[in-house]
Amino acid sequence: MINAGKTLGILGGLGPMSSVYFYEMLTRHTLAERDSDHLNILLSSRADTPDRTDFITGRSADNPIYTMLSEVSKLIGAGADIIAIPCNTAHYFYDSISAAASVPIINIIRQTAVFCRREGIKKAGILATEGTVLSGAYSTVFDLAGMECVTPDSEGQREISHIIYGCIKKGTAPDMDSFLRVADDLRRRGCDRIILGCTELSLLKRDGGLDDDIFIDSLEVLAYSAIKMCGKTPVGFDERLMEFKV
Repeated sequence: MINAGKTLGILGGLGPMSSVYFYEMLTRHTLAERDSDHLNILLSSRADTPDRTDFITGRSADNPIYTMLSEVSKLIGAGADIIAIPCNTAHYFYDSISAAASVPIINIIRQTAVFCRREGIKKAGILATEGTVLSGAYSTVFDLAGMECVTPDSEGQREISHIIYGCIKKGTAPDMDSFLRVADDLRRRGCDRIILGCTELSLLKRDGGLDDDIFIDSLEVLAYSAIKMCGKTPVGFDERLMEFKV
């Protein structure tokens, strides 16, 4: 008899390319000999969800929470046992979404913090959207875990925001020299590791060969956690992540 495990619901489209990569990552990194060994997945990709950073920063009054709540409800109604949200900035709304959901929602930021603490990290650099940085989503969780977070200076944040919104979301090649300059500055400021705290930036690790010894990809942590929580066996992640107890 096939052990189907739990059905994973993905609240995607935030943005679409990182959601596609998340689905691909789940498939590539699940131990499987046949189709039926993979996760059962329900994917919502509401690309018209209002921009999270625009709302958090006050540039827009269009609150994305209503679309996200509606889509989570649809995923649960369709049979999702667990929800994953492959967007760090959307976790600004995590408590509201979780309170309204009848199934567990994996928290990408908390899982990343638990992994970092297990790795003995004392000071982490955070590369993320302006919305994630402004909301303090990482610093709040990391402070509770006894770790320090460092974010880029204003010029560095502008460069990272441009890479996310001006390049990756538009499907154009980012300036990797610019990206690495910002990351190197965080390293000079004493960061043990650099967290890719935006799932669009995960695509830079995939395409640019970013070093696992320096960069921690929050999307990889989410994928690993989702596979484990759905009752399947992860394979092929960095060996340090493979030792992570979810």
